[in-house]
Amino acid sequence: MNLVAIETATETVGVAVRADTGVEAELVVTGRRRHVESLTPALEHLLRQVALDPADLGAVAVDTGPGLFTGLRVGVAAAKGLGQALGIGLVAASSLDILLAAAAEAGHHGRVCAAVDARRGEVFAAVRVVGNGGSIASSELLAPALYAPDALAAALRDLEAAAGPVRALGDGAQRYAAVLGAVPGVEVVTPSLSYPPPSTLLRLAQDRLAVGEAPVPAASVVPLYMREADATSNFARAERS
Repeated sequence: MNLVAIETATETVGVAVRADTGVEAELVVTGRRRHVESLTPALEHLLRQVALDPADLGAVAVDTGPGLFTGLRVGVAAAKGLGQALGIGLVAASSLDILLAAAAEAGHHGRVCAAVDARRGEVFAAVRVVGNGGSIASSELLAPALYAPDALAAALRDLEAAAGPVRALGDGAQRYAAVLGAVPGVEVVTPSLSYPPPSTLLRLAQDRLAVGEAPVPAASVVPLYMREADATSNFARAERS
């Protein structure tokens, strides 16, 4: 199946495309927060590189978050627009799951903390166990949630040290490396894996399709924000004052 993956949960804008012939390409734009301006040209460029038209696509994979509000809105809207226009389904994955899968691909085994910068002095984070063969435990040592850096550090400190080190990755871990790295047994992986790689999202989608999971209707996919928008929060504070 010809497949495209869209990644916009962080400041990074990424697209990966795979043709059913096996040809694969990836394009990443980092550090500019220009999701609207960058995503469509990146997608059009990659499709040309692998000699595909949008009509050739069989499904669209998309990171649904958590992450930056604007980035998620842009990425999910683009994925839904493609799906609805072409009559194809979507494969949705969370930014934390993509980071954990990327850790497995990079050879990071054992306990892994995926942390995405949530702004406002907070991170979205989760901890799971990555096996030597790249398998990821279904059980969560730390469930996905919104954390202040000190609260995440305390949660990591509470994990039993005898079970081995915890590797923390993602732009959230890098931003608060001083806080998280001060916890005994926690190693902040930097600067690699600062964002969920679109190529990893592509492979996750391929694996799920290969075992028979069907793409879902585009209309059913929504961003996973895990907290209220800045505008809502600011309005609520203004009402209380």
